[in-house]
Parts: sequence; C-alpha cells; structure tokens
Amino acid sequence: MGLISLVTFIPLFGILIVLLIPKQNEKAIKIASAVIAFIPLVIASYMWGQFNYSWAGVNNEATFQFVERMKWIPAYNIEYFVGLDGLSFPMFWLTTFISFLAIVASWNINKSVKGYFALFLLLETGMLGVFVSLDFFLFYIFWEVMLLPMYFLIGIWGGPRREYAAIKFFLYTLLGSVLMLIVMLALYFNVTDPVTGGHTFNMLHMMDQSNHSGWLKAVDVRLVLYIMLFIGFAIKVPIFPFHTWLPDAHVEAPTAISVILAGILLKMGTYGIFRISYPIFPDVAVKTAYMLAILGVINILYGAFVAMAQKDLKKLVAYSSVSHMGFVLLGMSTFTDAGMNGALFQMVSHGMITAMLFLIVGVIYDRAHHREIEGFGGLGVSMPIYTGVASLAFFAALGLPGMTGFIAEAMVFIGTFSVYRTLTVIAALGIVITASYVLWTVQRVFLGKLNPKYADLPDINGRELFTLVPLGILVVLFGVYPMPLLNLMRTSMLHLTELIKMVP
Repeated sequence: MGLISLVTFIPLFGILIVLLIPKQNEKAIKIASAVIAFIPLVIASYMWGQFNYSWAGVNNEATFQFVERMKWIPAYNIEYFVGLDGLSFPMFWLTTFISFLAIVASWNINKSVKGYFALFLLLETGMLGVFVSLDFFLFYIFWEVMLLPMYFLIGIWGGPRREYAAIKFFLYTLLGSVLMLIVMLALYFNVTDPVTGGHTFNMLHMMDQSNHSGWLKAVDVRLVLYIMLFIGFAIKVPIFPFHTWLPDAHVEAPTAISVILAGILLKMGTYGIFRISYPIFPDVAVKTAYMLAILGVINILYGAFVAMAQKDLKKLVAYSSVSHMGFVLLGMSTFTDAGMNGALFQMVSHGMITAMLFLIVGVIYDRAHHREIEGFGGLGVSMPIYTGVASLAFFAALGLPGMTGFIAEAMVFIGTFSVYRTLTVIAALGIVITASYVLWTVQRVFLGKLNPKYADLPDINGRELFTLVPLGILVVLFGVYPMPLLNLMRTSMLHLTELIKMVP
C-alpha cells in the first residue's frame, strides 16, 4: 500500500478500532480517534518533505507524485488511480491537519460517542479520497461517501433545527451529485482510452481533447456539460444563488462539523472546477470566465452585506465564508499566474482562518449557551486569552497584513486588475464591508462594558487552545513568509493556466 492509500484509508480502518472499544469507555474512544486522525497528518507532513516542487502533474501522469494505479473493475475500465500534484497536495495536507484538530475539538460530544467518531473518520476518508482521485468514477465514489456521514453528523448531533438543516444539505448536495453523474457518464461514453480504445473514466485521458468523440466536440454539448458540472460544484462552494443550505447547516452543525464544512468541504467545489472542469472543458472555461468573475464579485459583496446584518455569531461567520469564497472565484476566473495561485492560496488560507473562527464560536457557545452578538459585551475583561486568540482570527479574516488572508486577497487583486479592472474595483469594496462587520463584531462582543452575566465565565482552556494555536501560528507564518505554500502550488497552477490558454 502506497503513502496516499495509507493516509486515505487509515481513518477508515480506524473505525474498526473505535467500534471495538466498549461504548461506556467514551474517553478511550475519543483518544483512539485522535490518535487515528493524527497518523495521517504525520504521514502527510512527511510527504510534504518529499514533494518535488518542480513536477507539474495536472494532465501528465509522469509528473504526478506518489502515484498508485491498479485495475479495479476492468470490465468498465475503472481504475484505482490516485496521485498528488501542487493543486491537490495543499488541500490533502490541510484535510489531515484540520480533521485532527476537529477531532480534538469534538471532546465535549457526549451523545452516542462511538457513532459520532466512527462517522467522523469515515468523513475524513471521503474528503481525502476526493483530493487524490484521478479516475472520475473513484472521485465520484469518494464525493458521495462524504455525503452520508455529514448528513448524520448534522442530523443527530446538531442543534434544534438539525433535521431540517441536514435534509436541506443532503438534497442540495445530492442535486449537484446527480448533475455530476450525468456529465461523468457523458464523458465516459465519449472519451476513448488511447491505449485500449475503450471508454474510460481516466481524468487525464478526458483532459486530452484528441480523445473526445465528435459529439463531445460540439460547442453546445460542451457548454451544457460544463454548466451542469459547474452547478454541481457551485452548490458545494457555495456560489450565489446556490448558497442557502450553508447558513442552516453551519448554525445547526456541532462546532467540529462546522469547522470541517467551512475548512474543507466548501473548497471541494472550487477544487472540482480546477481539477475537472477547467482541463476537460478549457474552451468553455475561457468563454464563461467573465460570468464566473461576476459571480465571484456577487459572492464577495452579498456575503459581506448579509454577514453584517447577522445577530447570530455563527451565522455571521457562515456568511463571511460565502464572501471569502468569492475571492477564490474571482481569482480563478482570470487565468493569470497571480490570480490562479491567489485563488488556491485563498482556499488554504480561508480553510485555516474559518476553522479558527468556528472553533472560537464553539468556545463561547459552550460557556454562554447562546451566540447572540448583542448578548455579550466586554468579554475581553473576563476572558483575556480567548479575546486575544479571537482577535487574531477576526483580523486574519479581515485580511490584515502579516496574515494569510492578506496575501491571498492581494494576489487575487494583482491577477484580476489587469483582466477585469472594473470588477476588481467593485470587489475591493468587499474589503471595506468585511472590515466594518468584523470590527463591529469585535467591539460588541469583546470591548466595552462587561455584561455582569458573564463576569465569571472561565477563560479558554488548554484543549481549546491546543486546537486554535496551531492554526494561528500557520496563519501568521504563511502570512509573513508564504513561499513554502506558494512553491508547493505554483508549478501546477502555471501548467494548468498554460493548458487553458493553449485552447484556440
């Protein structure tokens, strides 16, 4: 078994260990789950050390790394084909990192503990599988594997409206999956394996336009398939107007699941566009780029304005995610070096920052049992350490220099300005709106007169700091010196950009 399979399936095998522990021994279940989630992080970190930054991957199997390939269902040319490049590795590593922290953040789960952690580990395998798959059928399997555990994790361990939120999440995501399934089948029957001459699910073969049938080369067919695939991914991002499942899911989900939703799952939509839509339909991607840029600007402004109007702290963070994912869309619509790298950098940066924000919301909810922004006030007096960590996260979300959010947004704007000058100026207004709601929130929650009701709230504890400090360190570290992350992704993003620009 190769390293990718080891990382991907350790959480799955770990479920057996969790299931073997008596349900009364909840502490052992939690410790075992944390250890199981820590091992993939260690292996993925080792793989980062071995990663060759000069190999592009994208559409060239020879330059993918840690490749594992074997026949799975030969009758239909379905393979177990996995590999990593600069596009997938940052998200692969981030998934192991955030999953481990989210497991630790789940320590206060007391209801059906065994089931919760078993489903969480299954979810981790699904997420990792999406980022490593190079066979469309395999990609789809992992994509679907994520759906079920997430449904139960929200529906069983969520808040008062958990059933409604879980069903809404399930139906929205399922609609996207069905559209993706239709496109996958259309591609399978219209792409030829250059070696065997048979149909194929191999994504790299699908990216080679010479393998496409005459039907698949028709302009209107390609546009329809691209749009269907785009909607499938847009629901996951989520892109306006497919975003309505997100606030409900975030508000009702337990803290750790909100962390996973915002930190990893939203990024799968934009990852899918990068990995599948762009290289398979580069001509349509170029023709529709301006529409994507407009959607990005709408996401930025709409998400920021709605976030400003929120009274629930968790809902505010949820809508801020809609806004920040708009920067990803804007950057990836430019097909410039800075814009494309900025978009991927923003995916990683937002994954870390929003994970911090949801953990911070979870800390105060555990103590005050509500999230009403106006209900707090002066928490800086009673919870000084918590206030310091929370301020770091909020200022990172604001895009303060010295943190990853600033680097990501600056790169997006550098890449966008030369292509969509007017849209860049309009999108920049999002920074002002973001600063407004972030500063207003910090003022209402942490500054001013202390609400006597919360004078005796205990400050953040060691376990909570354990989940937040590593994220804070990376947000500052990559904000001050982003090159380790940029070097990791740049060769692949440059190659993908050139691949798209080669389209006549």
